[in-house]
Amino acid sequence: MNASKRVGFAVVGALLAGGLLLAACAAPEGRPRAGDVVFHHPGVVVSHGQLRQAKQMVAAGKEPWLSAYRALLGSRYASLDYTPHPADVVPCPFNSGPQSCLDERQDAIAAYSHALLWSVNGRTAHARKAVQIMDAWSAVMKQHREDNAGLQAAWSGSSWARAAEIMHADYPDWAEPRVTRFKRMLRTAYLPAVRTQVPAYNGNWELAMTDAAVSIAVFLEDRTIFREALERFRARVPAYFYLRMDGPRPMAPRSAAIQTAAQVKAYWFDQGTYVDGIAQETCRNLMHVGYALAASAHIAETAWHQGVDLYGEQSARLRTALEFHAKYQLGAEAPPWLCGGRVERTMGPDLEVALHHYETRTGAKLPYTRALVEKTRPAGTDELFVAWETVSHGETPPA
Repeated sequence: MNASKRVGFAVVGALLAGGLLLAACAAPEGRPRAGDVVFHHPGVVVSHGQLRQAKQMVAAGKEPWLSAYRALLGSRYASLDYTPHPADVVPCPFNSGPQSCLDERQDAIAAYSHALLWSVNGRTAHARKAVQIMDAWSAVMKQHREDNAGLQAAWSGSSWARAAEIMHADYPDWAEPRVTRFKRMLRTAYLPAVRTQVPAYNGNWELAMTDAAVSIAVFLEDRTIFREALERFRARVPAYFYLRMDGPRPMAPRSAAIQTAAQVKAYWFDQGTYVDGIAQETCRNLMHVGYALAASAHIAETAWHQGVDLYGEQSARLRTALEFHAKYQLGAEAPPWLCGGRVERTMGPDLEVALHHYETRTGAKLPYTRALVEKTRPAGTDELFVAWETVSHGETPPA
């Protein structure tokens, strides 16, 4: 996710719309609407059921969980000697920034890494390390500044919320007043930044910000922000991933001054041909599309655990986008109409959560997505906001 925000970025992308399953997945019967939600914890991307499964599969030596767990355990984030580097202000300008920007993201991932390890192996030392890192930041952190504030707060805030959900739900030694202090940090130093409106920025920005907002809302049990995040998702996903049913060209983000065909083409990185599944940043590079797919899955997964089926609402769009981009990341030759025949294949470990839902829960077939996930397992971390998703969402291929 790069900091550029203006409409005039060049993008080219077109999709091969062949043979994709587009039927929407119906919401499970009886699931409440957002306004009626009763929050469930832990419920930010991972649930008790998923943590129990990971623990059982690792203990039994089952793959892909065992290899993923070993990769997590061997990472520098899992060290019991890990030292946090909290700051009271994190100033992150576009494309650069002081060490505190990197420290914050890495410390948040480390806290989540230790929380996940504690859930899987039961070692209290990991629980203590997770809360030590969170307590260090909540004791001093006050504000994000500079142009990248929203994105920086999004990347770090989503990881903080995942870690906090696990620890608060199951580790009684993380108690008051430290929990309240951590909640106050999320509400005052993160939520204002991630709730900022960014209509003409590249779409991965707003999706990452929405990921953080919905995650923090669940931890804080704030229904207003939860509903706001769901509506933001519902507006941005159709403006980022195209389907031909949208019309001859993609819809613009809300409040963005993007109206003419030429303006849309410029915003979509000089892309003038639109087919099912293409994304606003496809012709920028697949790395940023991967960020958007990961954030979209995080939002939908968190909502699912709270009883709201965003996956089903956006099934056709997300499944088509997953298959389209996985195909080219795997090496399919780009036709001349797609990004001038050149696609930058830089996607990270971004598709585990979405694959888990659509294949394991609903039985959908996503062959390109499946092949890419298996090729890149065990999924590690992008050192931004995606971490260890084979551990939490690994599954065996359906029969």
